[in-house]
Amino acid sequence: MNQRKGGKLSTLANDQLLPREELYKRCPRNIKLNIGIPDNSASIEYSVPLTPQSVELLVNNGHDVFIESGAGKEANYSDRAYAESGAVICKSAAEIFQCDIVLKMAPFTQEEGELMKGNQLLLSPLYITLQTQDSIRRLMRKKVTAIGFEYMKDENGIFPVERIFSEIMGNCAIIVASEYLSTSRNGKGVILGSITGISPTEVVILGSGTAAEYAARTALALGAIVKVFDDSISKLMDFQSRLGQRVFTSVFHPKALRKAMRTAEVVIGALSMNEVPKMIVPEEMVEGMKENSIIIDLNIIQGGCIETSRITNHKKPTFIEHGVIHYCVPNISSLVARTSSIAVSNILTPMLLEIGQSGGINQYVKTNPGFCEGIYVFNGVLTNHDIGEVLNIPVTDINLLMAAF
Repeated sequence: MNQRKGGKLSTLANDQLLPREELYKRCPRNIKLNIGIPDNSASIEYSVPLTPQSVELLVNNGHDVFIESGAGKEANYSDRAYAESGAVICKSAAEIFQCDIVLKMAPFTQEEGELMKGNQLLLSPLYITLQTQDSIRRLMRKKVTAIGFEYMKDENGIFPVERIFSEIMGNCAIIVASEYLSTSRNGKGVILGSITGISPTEVVILGSGTAAEYAARTALALGAIVKVFDDSISKLMDFQSRLGQRVFTSVFHPKALRKAMRTAEVVIGALSMNEVPKMIVPEEMVEGMKENSIIIDLNIIQGGCIETSRITNHKKPTFIEHGVIHYCVPNISSLVARTSSIAVSNILTPMLLEIGQSGGINQYVKTNPGFCEGIYVFNGVLTNHDIGEVLNIPVTDINLLMAAF
């Protein structure tokens, strides 16, 4: 093509007329992750967030994994198994908390917050009822990005860690109930289920979510009579559909609930695991229960759904109130530490690989809104409204912060 310039015709090169792609700033990819796993046994948590098989996969993809000696012992994973998978075995927790990413199966403590170097990623359960203003502010001062397992969502809007642990907790609740009904635990000395010629035991379940469903499945498989209560007919209808068989269901009508608890051997609190329970069973209903019957409050993480509940641990899991055995251990899933370890490792491993491939946590959260919902502190700024309300700390919407990173 010719163009007149200064009275003369000039020729433009053909490539000058071709459209060109707009240049853009490339984001870093495939960064190396530095992952630390402390020993949680002091917190009476026996599970571990990564199995040796997961460690091997991460190491083979170029990442470094540091694990405190003995962290996998209670889940029957030896230091040798981790070392052979490529992990570095550390003698102290102080070394672990210098890693860029820290994975825990127990909520972080104030002491651990002091050990953290800052500008790190912390993934662990949160347990709002165990947190203090000082512990959260310590994370904020150190500009930590902290993610609570129970708040994370996947691409389908499901809480993957909360769901898998609800399945385990529901199953474990029935196993624990069966144990504490036995003579060896000074229980009633009855079997949880049905025997020919003997009336079956009765199990009352408060809630209709995942934990309630799996508790009901296990109890029904043993032959127990199951009665389920919730605050919504539609939730109960959905529960019946998932269960695939008919059981007694009712909304929280005081007379119906009082009658059911009076004849029950087992009462299981299994309301929604992602919010403070809206319905609290009053103490007078507990007073009317059979002697040596058992209450298992799976909602104790959120403060409990039964008025007489108070938090316990695996060292001293029960107490007796009004003649009723109360089991209120928040991490009941730790009873099956190896199963729990495998379950959470299956969720965290692909997530960590994607974080490395995407170029780091700041890039990863931009393309994973479900994961973003799990963040309660982002680069030192509190973003979780529940924590802010409970602990009286100012909160900033995380969407306003994302543009800066």
